[in-house]
Amino acid sequence: MNPHDLVLAPLGVRFYGRRFPCAIGKGGLSADKREGDGATPTGIHRIVGMLYRPDRITAPAPWARPIGPGDLWSDDVRDASYNRLVRAPYGHSYERLRRADPLYDLVLITDWNWPDAVPGRGSAIFLHQWRRPGYPTEGCVAFRRDHLRWIAERIAPGTRLIIPEV
Repeated sequence: MNPHDLVLAPLGVRFYGRRFPCAIGKGGLSADKREGDGATPTGIHRIVGMLYRPDRITAPAPWARPIGPGDLWSDDVRDASYNRLVRAPYGHSYERLRRADPLYDLVLITDWNWPDAVPGRGSAIFLHQWRRPGYPTEGCVAFRRDHLRWIAERIAPGTRLIIPEV
């Protein structure tokens, strides 16, 4: 581990010598992640993308990609594009990336079950804004808005997210 890794610890995520409170999945941590279980997968994951809402915030990094009105994330295990960014209109189950609430105003995409997704192993494991402190996610890691921005401004593609087994 090094200071440039994001490391989940009991009191939050450590990054660049700081600790950031966070929320994890309502299903806790899991070494056997499954679609819909609400768990945050353990292991070493890499940050492979950054998305942001250009109508709400400025790009936190040059490699960030704007979220458009038709951007979706496939969560349909029968879909060939499972656990990938897709566009509307879309005939399979999906999660809308351009949400009415601010949770996905800034999203860091992990390589969990990506790029060669195994159907049913889980999709859309992101780092994003939390609803409120301590409110669990569906499996993502969530932060206070200003903390997520601070992290996004310093992170690079390939940065490791380390989630140890308990």
